[in-house]
Amino acid sequence: MKLEGIHHITAITGDAPRNVEFYAGTLGLRLVKKTVNQDDPTVYHLFYADEKGSPGSDITFFEYPGVARGRAGAGMVHRIAWRIGSPEALDFWEERLNAHNVASKRGPDYLRFDDPEGLGLELRVTETSDEPLRANHPDIPAELALLGFDGVCAYSADPQASARFLGDAVGFTPQSDNEWTVRGAQRGSFYVYDVAPEQRGLNGAGTVHHVAWASPLEEHASWRERVVAAGGDVTPIIDRFYFKSIYFREPSGVLFEIATMGPGFTADEPAESLGESLSLPPAFESLRDELVKVLTPLPNPRAESLTR
Repeated sequence: MKLEGIHHITAITGDAPRNVEFYAGTLGLRLVKKTVNQDDPTVYHLFYADEKGSPGSDITFFEYPGVARGRAGAGMVHRIAWRIGSPEALDFWEERLNAHNVASKRGPDYLRFDDPEGLGLELRVTETSDEPLRANHPDIPAELALLGFDGVCAYSADPQASARFLGDAVGFTPQSDNEWTVRGAQRGSFYVYDVAPEQRGLNGAGTVHHVAWASPLEEHASWRERVVAAGGDVTPIIDRFYFKSIYFREPSGVLFEIATMGPGFTADEPAESLGESLSLPPAFESLRDELVKVLTPLPNPRAESLTR
């Protein structure tokens, strides 16, 4: 068995409207699902992705309105990297970010910047045969758009403490003392450790809650057994309606999820109108009237961009 790279990455925001403006506006992703945190349904769970909401493209956010900014530390992901297709795309994004007053740092094949709440992001020129996972946006030519995740960088005080678990439990392949890759039949991703800062991490706005890795549905139960066999403290399989999940921490402290590649976001919405209204899994539908009163009103970014 091999995991199919990253499934999704979930972070925290204190300001959902600004979050929508940045990820669906500035970065040109599609808001494909507007739902709730199933462990705390008074909290939004927003998903931004390619046109289809494909695993490998979803960055998601829990909104805790007004929550203070956090700080990445040991045991936390501190940078998320997307693929882009060419040096010309770097030029485009450097100019676009500057036009949106987003400071960036350019390297030979990458561009680094932060989202409005300080979450570290990166665009990397990547040669790959993986399917490009792009969203449609009127201001972003298709050949210059984001193409799905390339990988994540986490802080660790002792990367070697995680090495055996990463290999035995989740099938990662070491590339160096602090870098691993994971690749299935369709996609792959990297996982890198950087030296942890002295300050302790703080959960809050602009921090990553967990990173999810993609499993074919038929292999999901076997992945749980494999994590258990490797000594992982793993949850039971949880049905999230759009996918099934298990959760556990790897030895460096980063919260991992293994999520299935389906049923997917069209389980309760047609593809053409994904993310335009509040979607609630059946177990939460009875709460709709109450939730509408407490959840932050949000714009429909797809409708607004198409009417410009």
